[in-house]
Amino acid sequence: MPSTQYHLAKTDPDTYSLSDFEKDKKTVWDGVTNAQAVQSIRNMKKGDKVFIYHSMGEACIVGLARVDSAPRPDPNNPKSAVVDLTFLRRLDPPTTLRAVKESGLFPHFALVRQSRLSTMPCPPEFVDWLQARYPKIKL
Repeated sequence: MPSTQYHLAKTDPDTYSLSDFEKDKKTVWDGVTNAQAVQSIRNMKKGDKVFIYHSMGEACIVGLARVDSAPRPDPNNPKSAVVDLTFLRRLDPPTTLRAVKESGLFPHFALVRQSRLSTMPCPPEFVDWLQARYPKIKL
């Protein structure tokens, strides 16, 4: 079985927050229009993990989800793609963008260098760094 890949997906908490997702338990991740972000969704595989990131206010990684479907065309936008996500857990305390940047470890990660990109793959060293921040949680 292929190893789990990790992705990061941003959401405006005023539009769809982690609390909304936690209550819903499952959601269709849609509304992505940037070509690079859409390609990231198209590269997702069932079983991959997704860090949920609140993009407004204090920008931070707040939760973890699992991809539960293959990517498919967005019925509302033929140029986009969607996947089904299942809520797994909150990450408490959240990991701020400031902490990611101040670590100085990820200058090539899209989260650091392409601030407006809404969906992206996560490099393995970033996942390892986050795992060290949450040692009691299996990411």
